[in-house]
Amino acid sequence: MRSAGIDIGSRAVKLVLVDDGRVVHSAVEDTGSDPLAVCHGILDGRGYDSITGTGYGRHLFKEHWPDALVISEIKAVAIGATSLIPGCRTIVDIGGQDSKAVALDAAGKVRKFAMNDRCAAGTGQFLEMMATVLAYTREEFVAAACRASCAQKLSSMCSVFAQSEIVSLIARGASKEEMAMGVLQSIASRTAALTGGVPVEEPVVFTGGCARNPCLASLISEAMKHPLRVPESPQTVAALGCALHGRRT
Repeated sequence: MRSAGIDIGSRAVKLVLVDDGRVVHSAVEDTGSDPLAVCHGILDGRGYDSITGTGYGRHLFKEHWPDALVISEIKAVAIGATSLIPGCRTIVDIGGQDSKAVALDAAGKVRKFAMNDRCAAGTGQFLEMMATVLAYTREEFVAAACRASCAQKLSSMCSVFAQSEIVSLIARGASKEEMAMGVLQSIASRTAALTGGVPVEEPVVFTGGCARNPCLASLISEAMKHPLRVPESPQTVAALGCALHGRRT
């Protein structure tokens, strides 16, 4: 049986195909302004026996793919993370527009979760906005932060106020590298505070698009006082969870 999992996120659409328990294809495409067109494109020519969707666009996806199953992002990322890291007990997931902390029991079932989905602070969108203000690409932003010898502390995590603060610091000659590190440290602190709302046990797995940032992973680990395990493809963990859920259903 070949099952497909699709995660229609605010910043990217992720697809994973699983055949006989093995990942045979995965893809990531920018969501853009027409997520349905992206879904059609990413699925074009891909055969499957079942498909399960998650993410912000899952209900819209269900309207156009009536045979699709839909599950929550929390459930999807829990299934995906435990399949990749057996025994996983805590998940930190930072996506484009939200961040989550999920506690699992010994069987991999969700015990409790905390979620920040009310503002962009501490998410991938916040990171992209700050990179733009500093005139960096995402890759340049990470490299700049890694070069910093210290961090320029930001007083606000509000996206609007943080942008204004960075513009002001640039005008006063502050180091862009130190500001980049300051942004990452502020995200790490906010993430650690979010995990305070759930019981944290190891192994702790870091998933989502922001988990591709090794500097951020290190800072979150330090702030949480727990080592983090990052899957090889952290951005597609929820899509993998969807594919595995469809296979079991």
